[in-house]
Amino acid sequence: MILDRDGVINQDSDAYIKSVQEWTPIPGSIEAIVRLSHAGYRIAVASNQSGVARGLFKLTELNAMHQHLRSLVSAQGGQIAMIAFCPHGPEAGCRCRKPAPGLLEEIADRLGCSLDAVPFIGDSITDVRAARAAGASPWLLRTGKGERTLASSTPELEDVRIYPDLSAAADALLKDQG
Repeated sequence: MILDRDGVINQDSDAYIKSVQEWTPIPGSIEAIVRLSHAGYRIAVASNQSGVARGLFKLTELNAMHQHLRSLVSAQGGQIAMIAFCPHGPEAGCRCRKPAPGLLEEIADRLGCSLDAVPFIGDSITDVRAARAAGASPWLLRTGKGERTLASSTPELEDVRIYPDLSAAADALLKDQG
């Protein structure tokens, strides 16, 4: 399973999350990751981080945020298998910036798995498009930019599974598994 970061795991900000101090988990998200991890899911994170290209924070700060996330999950006995991120700006035209499928394909490649029907849980239309481009199953949360995405009423959302937050999505996955 693949998760977007900002707006799915942690609070998002239009001013960017630039430091560990600004990185605040959405209530229930860490516990959801731990529950999924305990149930045998390998959890990967795929995140656009254009704040690096924009000079808002350095890779060292981004790595510190990711280490903080890993620490919170591991403190409860869970594990994140991989974190992939795109440090480029929207104008770079790279293959790794969502909605391009590059981050998801990198995860599949490094973890040695197919993306066929793998849930990619995000909060924006770019997450939905990236999931479709990579052959994954797009899921959308109402947290982060989710409500704004749903308000757009785009036909691209017609067959997307929608949940209030990561905890509810985890409940659905675990129910489907059981």
